[in-house]
Amino acid sequence: MWLSRDWKDYELIDCGGGEKLERWGKYILVRPDPQAIWDTPRTDPRWNRPHGRYARSSTGGGQWAKKDVPERWTARYKDLTFNVKPMNFKHTGLFPEQAANWDFCMDAIQRAGRPISVLNLFAYTGGATIACAAAGASVCHVDAAKGMVLWAKENAKASGLEDRPIRWIVDDCAKFVEREIRRGKTYDAIIMDPPSYGRGPSGEVWKLEENLYPFVELVSRVLSDDPLFFIINSYTTGLAPSVMRYLTETLVAKKYGGSTQSDELGLPVRDTGLALPCGATCRWTKERP
Repeated sequence: MWLSRDWKDYELIDCGGGEKLERWGKYILVRPDPQAIWDTPRTDPRWNRPHGRYARSSTGGGQWAKKDVPERWTARYKDLTFNVKPMNFKHTGLFPEQAANWDFCMDAIQRAGRPISVLNLFAYTGGATIACAAAGASVCHVDAAKGMVLWAKENAKASGLEDRPIRWIVDDCAKFVEREIRRGKTYDAIIMDPPSYGRGPSGEVWKLEENLYPFVELVSRVLSDDPLFFIINSYTTGLAPSVMRYLTETLVAKKYGGSTQSDELGLPVRDTGLALPCGATCRWTKERP
């Protein structure tokens, strides 16, 4: 499991009973987590008096039952700064476990010794975009949600990276890639974090298990002749890391060689010394370990 251990402004204090107790800067949140199916003694008193608690509804969805926090605040990871905003859904705009991937990307870009162009698809609020830009890459950030792209721009500004070469694109990811293929545009590195389920702007249905293979095949066609890395991330619990590795080996490594690794992402849990699984990632890199 790849763990994100270097946070100072985020801490997973405890988890269990379908919830997790987190510290975001100076604020304590309790949020649902479907992976935390075990019991926990909940000896930390902050379980009972968090600044914010998101409660699931028995009829589906949920709401913040308590939200004694600002509309936004910032959380830093190393030299990167992010705006945290509790959303109507349980999200905060930041997935702290992704820091393990940010470190991988930054290290690869800095060691490349040449200009690197990155395509970040389903790019959300731009964690990977900002990490890659901070490492010196040019980045194309693509997400279909205008609000998420604006949030990502805010994060770039908060990190002092607003003048870096970042293209901000509000578009359907597949349609954007199809146009890039027609234009002959290529990228040295690709990152994708596709949703488990969704609908396109024209009502197209996206189901990860059915659409991921043809999408990866499509996206692999915009890799440059000398690519650096290719990353697929997934929060779909039924999709094992080895499935994404099989796809990547078939569609990327078969053509370019290199090395492919896949594993779960996780966050260390302070009170138990164990780790909460938080999705899966496959990383291909041109370099062999």
